[in-house]
Amino acid sequence: MKKILSVMVSVAMVVAVSAGCANKEVMNNSTENIAQQTQETAKETPKEEVKEQTLKVAAFEGGYGASMWSEVVAAFEASHPGVTVELTIDKKIEDVISPSMKAGDYPDVIHLATGRQAALTETLTKEKGLLPLTDVLEMTVPGESVKVKDKIVGGFTDTLATNPYGDGITYYAPMFYSPCGLFYNAGLLEAKGWSVPATWDEMWELGEKAKAEGIALFTYPTTGYFDAFTYALIASVGGADTFNAAMSYQDGIWEGEELTQVFDIIGKLAQYTEKTTVANANDENFTKNQQLILDNKAIFVPNGTWLPGEMAEAPRADGFKWGFTALPAVKAGGSGYSFTWFEQIWIPAAAENQDMAKEFIAYMYTDEAAKIFAKSGAIQPIAGVSANLEGDNKMFYSIYDNGAKATMGGFAATTPVEGVDMKTTLFDTVNSIVSGDKTVAKWQKAVEEASDKLRAAME
Repeated sequence: MKKILSVMVSVAMVVAVSAGCANKEVMNNSTENIAQQTQETAKETPKEEVKEQTLKVAAFEGGYGASMWSEVVAAFEASHPGVTVELTIDKKIEDVISPSMKAGDYPDVIHLATGRQAALTETLTKEKGLLPLTDVLEMTVPGESVKVKDKIVGGFTDTLATNPYGDGITYYAPMFYSPCGLFYNAGLLEAKGWSVPATWDEMWELGEKAKAEGIALFTYPTTGYFDAFTYALIASVGGADTFNAAMSYQDGIWEGEELTQVFDIIGKLAQYTEKTTVANANDENFTKNQQLILDNKAIFVPNGTWLPGEMAEAPRADGFKWGFTALPAVKAGGSGYSFTWFEQIWIPAAAENQDMAKEFIAYMYTDEAAKIFAKSGAIQPIAGVSANLEGDNKMFYSIYDNGAKATMGGFAATTPVEGVDMKTTLFDTVNSIVSGDKTVAKWQKAVEEASDKLRAAME
C-alpha cells in the first residue's frame, strides 16, 4: 500500500509540474503575442502629424510701434504648433503689400484701418474683396471658454465700421480702440486759471483770452484727424439719427439746418487755428503741429490715445501734463461727444489660408494677446479691460464715465464713383478753409453734391 501511495504522489507531482510548465508557456506565448500585436498596431497607426502651415500677416505700424506684433505672433505660434507666421509690418503697409496683391498674392490677414490716405481697405470693400467674419464671432476664443462675440465690448460689431454694407454681416473685426477728443496741456490751463470749455460758446471765449496772450486756440496734425472730430460734432448737433443719416447719404442732410451748424463751427474754429498748421499738416511734418501743444503755442489738438506715446520723447513746457476732453456741447446743458475710433483687422477674400486666418483673428481677443498689446498702449475692445489700466490710459478710457457720449461708425460702403471721394471732399478741404482759399458755403455745397452721387451708388 505504501508503494502504491508513493507512486500516486509522484504521478501527481509530475502532472502538477507539467501543468505549471504548460501554463507558463501559454502565458509567455500570450505576452509575446500581445507585444507583437502592439508593435504591429503601432506600425499600422502612425502618430498624428502636426500640419505645417505658413500664415501671412500684414500689419500697419502705428504709434504703438512694431515690437508688440512680433511678441503676439510669437505667442500665437507657441499656442498653435506647426503654424509659422510670416509677419510684414510697416508704417506704409499699403505700399509694401499692394504690388503683390495686384499680382494675385494676398496676405491671409491684414491689420489696416479705414480712413488711411491710400484707402486700401475701402478699395477692397468697394470691390467686394473681403471675407465675411460673422462666423468668427461665434468661435471660441483660443485657449478660453468664451465666444469671441461675448468677449468684445457691446456695440463694436453693430456699426458701419465693422459691417460696411449695413447688412448685419461683419467684414472688419475691431482692434485697438481709442476715445478721440481734444488733447491739451492741463498745466497751462491751471496756470492761467482757464477752464475747459463745456460749450462751443465757452470755447470761443477761451479763444479770445488765448489770442490776447499770443496763443492759438486750435491746431490739428493732418486733415485726416477731422474724421473723428466731425463725426463727434455731427452727433453732438443732431444725435445718433442725424449721424446715421449723414453716414448713409440721406438726401439733403448735408445742407440741412443741423449740419449747417457743423460747417459753421469748423469754419469759425479755422479762424482760431495756429497759422503754421496747414504747412505742416502732412505725413512728414504732422508732429510739428502736435508739438504746438507741448510748447504752449496752441491749446487744443484733436487726436487719439496714442498721442502721448507718440510724443513721449518730445520736449515740453515746464509744468506740462496731458489733459483730455470730449468735444464741447453745442448748447448749454447738452452733452459733449467723443468719437470712439478703432482699427480694423480683416481677411481678403482671396486669402489662401482662410481657416487659420480666422483662428488668428479670434486669438486677438485672448487675455494673452490683450496683455501684450496693452504694454504698448494698444487697448483691445475687450469687456472689462479698462479696470486694469493705469496712469494716462485710465484717464483717457474713463472719458465716458465723465458725462461724454460715444459715437462710432463711418460712411456706408458704395460702389466706386469716378471722381468722388467723400472723405477727400469733407475732410481734406479743411486745409483750404483754414488758409482761406475756399469758403464754407462752397465746401458745404461740394459735400452735398458728393453725397448725392454716392447715395445712388450705395450698396
